[in-house]
Amino acid sequence: MIPKRRGLILAALTVTTLAACNPGGLSAEKRGAFAPGTKPGAEAVDGLLVGHRLMDAGEYELALKAYYRAAGQHGATAEILSGIGSADLKLGRLNQAEQMLRRATEADQTFVPAWNNLGVVLMERGKYAEAARVFKLAFALDSGQSDAIKQNLKRALAKIEEPGYAAPQDKQFTLVRKGVGDYLLLTKH
Repeated sequence: MIPKRRGLILAALTVTTLAACNPGGLSAEKRGAFAPGTKPGAEAVDGLLVGHRLMDAGEYELALKAYYRAAGQHGATAEILSGIGSADLKLGRLNQAEQMLRRATEADQTFVPAWNNLGVVLMERGKYAEAARVFKLAFALDSGQSDAIKQNLKRALAKIEEPGYAAPQDKQFTLVRKGVGDYLLLTKH
């Protein structure tokens, strides 16, 4: 039995050795040692472009990383800072978004998207008067070309006139069981 087993092992080793010598296997000429698209010295896609595309796709966390990579490549330009602030806004990080967008407006005082997005952040934070001022500036810099800025300005001005505060109402609620695990919330006037 042992000689038969040795024969099988020897045959398996021979096949393995021959397969490794086969020119049809992996070779550095055809596929290389690197994953596709990761050749050393190959130029990466611009992080700013990637960030914009990821924002359009709703991938805000990945967009944020791409914008930071772009900042490492190109420096903290107004467009990159605005992108970072916009991604932070979409992620609900209002304080960080406001800081980045203010930095973007300081870097380029004529960069309309940064002003508009700063206004949006200010609206979200309840700073309607400052948001209206920022939207007016963005609208003026854009020469009134953007309908989105115009709508944002209208909303901010409407919030200043009527902030939407409603006095608390004293309503009593009753929870009524409708079945197994089902409940209905009723209001008593």
